[in-house]
Amino acid sequence: MSEGDPEAIVARISDGVGSIDAAEWDACAGAENPFLSHAFLSILEESGSVSSQTGWQPVPVSIAGGNGVIKAVAPAYVKGHSQGEYVFDHAWADAWERAGGRYYPKLQVAVPFTPVPGRRLLARDSHHIPALIATLETITRGNGMSSAHATFIAEDEIVWFENAGWLIREGSQFHWENDGYSDFDGFLDALSSRKRKAIRKERRKAVEGLEIQHITGADLTEEHWDIFWDFYQDTGMRKWGQPYLTRAFFSLLGERMGDQTLLILALRDGEPIAGALNLIGADTLYGRYWGCVMDVPFLHFELCYYQAIDAAIARGLKRVEAGAQGSHKLARGYRPVPTWSAHYFPDAGFRDAVAEFLIAERSAVEREIAFLGEMTPFRNSG
Repeated sequence: MSEGDPEAIVARISDGVGSIDAAEWDACAGAENPFLSHAFLSILEESGSVSSQTGWQPVPVSIAGGNGVIKAVAPAYVKGHSQGEYVFDHAWADAWERAGGRYYPKLQVAVPFTPVPGRRLLARDSHHIPALIATLETITRGNGMSSAHATFIAEDEIVWFENAGWLIREGSQFHWENDGYSDFDGFLDALSSRKRKAIRKERRKAVEGLEIQHITGADLTEEHWDIFWDFYQDTGMRKWGQPYLTRAFFSLLGERMGDQTLLILALRDGEPIAGALNLIGADTLYGRYWGCVMDVPFLHFELCYYQAIDAAIARGLKRVEAGAQGSHKLARGYRPVPTWSAHYFPDAGFRDAVAEFLIAERSAVEREIAFLGEMTPFRNSG
């Protein structure tokens, strides 16, 4: 084929999403999920939140035609650890290294620090997906990596990974679904009387003496980010030992994605005491970070779950995804749903061992989802 043949395929590894044309990346990623956008991923890089120094070296993969037009991309990172992924493979790493191997570095296809399901094989059309997967495999083998992992993939991507021989892992999260509610009371009407009363009592207690503010777009200021940075640092120190994101990340987020950002603050006597940060997608509100400087009973539930439901209903969004895990969300109207990841191991023996583990794990996960599905607070639940 000639160099300019549009049917030719050229695979490339770049040194960051920021080095790829934004319009070409977004043409592959679409506009539904803000975390997959060129803006969000490049903000992570520019702010220093992801880099080789933090153990997240960006190596985005692209597939271009012979005319140079990018047809497919994948957000990929060389990882020196397993932090910030929310799909835990520490036991696999231990087993590999006990056998004398080096588990790290590994290849991670993901949105860093973000357990949000969505496509990871971003293509203008699906016939470029096999080439994208093959490139990820080539990078893994060619650099002597133990494995490659695509986490929180979209359900319709499972077949592509399975056809390529990757192992599929099932997990779970809790999502709130908008069944056409006109307001929060409409949602409560779908619940059992006992749960409805409990939530109303919880909400009254949480906001007593407080003012709740929803801030988005041009109304977001550096003062707001200074406030939220304090909240985020407190939570990050307690959860992870140190925060994943830098202070610069929040300024860039407000500057470049303000219209897709919703900050919910609780104020006492005019002073912010707690906050929750959300991103707004095409049909989903994504709850991301929370923090506080004063403990108030039920305030976490109010800002992260109930206010998020209020905001989703007001915007006509289909669902709220409030982050990883958390069975306490069940009583607040968030239903259990499966999540998926895909894993590639060049070593056949290790692949077989992981495959056996995943069979048993999936059975346990599916039993738990079924059990919890019968425990929802809705009137028609089992």
